[in-house]
Amino acid sequence: MSRVLVVANDLVRQNMAGPGIRNYELAVQLAAAGNQVTLVAPEGTDIESPAVSILALEAAPLRTLAARADVVLSQGWVLEANPWLGDGPGALVVDLYDPFPLEGLHEGSARTRDEQVEDSLNRVAALRAQLAQGDHFLCASEKQRDYWLGALTAAGRVNPLTYAEDPTLHNLVEVVAFGLPEQPPAAQQRAIRGRVEGIEEGDLVLLWGGGLYDWLDPVGLVEAMAMVRDQVPNARLVLLAGSHPNWRVPEMAVVGRTEAAARQLGLLGSTVFLHREWVPYADRASWLLDADVGVSTHLDHVETRLSFRTRILDYLWAGLPVLCTGGDSLAAAIQAAGAGEVVGPGSPPAIAAAIRRLVDPGRRAEAAGRTRELAAALTWPRVAAPLVRFCAAPRLAADRRGDRTQPGPGR
Repeated sequence: MSRVLVVANDLVRQNMAGPGIRNYELAVQLAAAGNQVTLVAPEGTDIESPAVSILALEAAPLRTLAARADVVLSQGWVLEANPWLGDGPGALVVDLYDPFPLEGLHEGSARTRDEQVEDSLNRVAALRAQLAQGDHFLCASEKQRDYWLGALTAAGRVNPLTYAEDPTLHNLVEVVAFGLPEQPPAAQQRAIRGRVEGIEEGDLVLLWGGGLYDWLDPVGLVEAMAMVRDQVPNARLVLLAGSHPNWRVPEMAVVGRTEAAARQLGLLGSTVFLHREWVPYADRASWLLDADVGVSTHLDHVETRLSFRTRILDYLWAGLPVLCTGGDSLAAAIQAAGAGEVVGPGSPPAIAAAIRRLVDPGRRAEAAGRTRELAAALTWPRVAAPLVRFCAAPRLAADRRGDRTQPGPGR
């Protein structure tokens, strides 16, 4: 058994986004493996977890907890705010599943160029500190792993010491994808049909199952809905467009652009519906199981290549056929498995053609069967296994041992 301290970068509550979900689920898996796990998160939690102790970051004795930990798991901006986390005796695991410097390149539409440059420099500085201090790094896909190996090489962390310990460098960087629950989803109640005014039982419901962010392309999806309106009059697009549960995250410009496009095309409230409340993590199954197709579209940019769209994982979990833009790891898996329709970026006509193909119940049923097969390989116990193994025998990176004390389980 190891003492593991997980320091969350975002809220871990019933209303939470991807980073909080990942911290919570990884903490649960580590606890299930017999580790003593403490999860520290901003603003505490309203989740009751018998296996994991969840503390409010603002009140937690973080230095004391870190000094006693065999493993500290950090993510995002945590290390920048607490740079001493990398100086303790325990192994520092840095979770790089979210390439936040690349996301930041797409968030600058409301800022001046100087503000954008300053933000980018801050993100890169935070990343450099993580690359310098981490003992072990996590990422979400093999494509990401190649990217981070390049970054670690430039940072001097791929060197004779780390190479001699493990020529594959899995001791340094390991793939721990975002996961899914082992249990299939169960709806608590109807969430869309008969509850959202304008959507009835026989409609073809396309669900955008996550937030609207500037690096995505919901506007192109709305334009595609206008193209199929006459041929598929019962098609309905539901976008979960609630404000981010973390009040520090402002509403992104794409939300207004999406609503404006739907209104201008005469679709808002009849064909396109924006749900302006964040759906709690435990309630998402009711929305997923009330839909026919899961959708996710983006433009062609560098963030796409390294993304791991967590909303698509939910579609797999629910057995939904997927309509998505190509270019990332999950889209490639969906295309290879025949689990839906994968289209090129920035092409509303291609999206519209895919929607028309998915009108066929047989095509949807075939794709749904394939999505369930993909989901079986992405459950949390499966994807978290490399991290569980590391925490069973935690170690400092070969080039960072120096005078630091080698951690050991149950110290």
